[in-house]
Amino acid sequence: MTAAGDRGRDGRTTVPEDVGGRGAGAGMEARGVSLSRRARSDGSGEDRRRVLRDVSFRVEPGEVFGVIGPSGSGKTSLLRVLNGLEEPDEGEVFLGGASIRDLDPGEWRRRVSTVFQAPVVFPGSVRWNVEYALRLDHEASDAREERVMECLDLVGLSWQFAGREAEELSQGERQRVAIARAIAREPEVLLMDEPTSALDPTSGARILELVRRLHRELDVAIVFVTHVLEQARAVCGRALVLVEGGVVETGPIGRLLDEPRSGVTRMFVEGRLDEGATWDSGGDRDADDGTTGGDVAEARSRRSGGEA
Repeated sequence: MTAAGDRGRDGRTTVPEDVGGRGAGAGMEARGVSLSRRARSDGSGEDRRRVLRDVSFRVEPGEVFGVIGPSGSGKTSLLRVLNGLEEPDEGEVFLGGASIRDLDPGEWRRRVSTVFQAPVVFPGSVRWNVEYALRLDHEASDAREERVMECLDLVGLSWQFAGREAEELSQGERQRVAIARAIAREPEVLLMDEPTSALDPTSGARILELVRRLHRELDVAIVFVTHVLEQARAVCGRALVLVEGGVVETGPIGRLLDEPRSGVTRMFVEGRLDEGATWDSGGDRDADDGTTGGDVAEARSRRSGGEA
């Protein structure tokens, strides 16, 4: 398994300085992350299934990095590890040179924010929803009001929306409110878990344009999870392909989609992965773009039961 970093005399994990630092935006890195869950749906029993398998990748400060793969490949599980909702069995996650294990959970969630598949809004006004995150930091009321308006403007909602009931908005408007809340505390990494999957095509296209705007105007790294290849092409610079909980291939999004080096990636791009496949993770690693050269070990009508 990939080394997860060395520990100094004080027990804290150290990583190379070039992972990224505060001030100019922070990079995020996963090293050798593996996760398993109890196999039975009620969580009982001793049998466990592997959901993530030795996942390693790095997100540079300020880039939009894609996580693509079929449903059931472990994409959402990976994001749950990245935002601290689940602790991996093995491996570590780093932000700006600091391990998640060494940071207070509140500090991690201030620096890493998440937008979920289904728009999440709380009862109350749009203003209250966006202010919610700022109240955690005990911001003064006038500063909160100014920041709310900045965030609403950034996500394309006019100031008139501030007083409206969030639960009365359309799905697309709710997702914009959720994004405004997610960026209110100025996170260094924004995790986006299929943010258009619950939206109609028009609203989904607007969210993709919003992702591009956030990339242009904010000093934030974005991890964008999707199984829709053209969405990944539209917003991502680089991406990894996740299948059965393991990284098959990593590289520039155009190269991944147009000239995949892995047979599994090719099957996914061509829409043939529903035939089922396992892959050999022991392939060579490309020095230029971090591609894992694992090819199809066998194709058969079987899929693992990993979480989407």
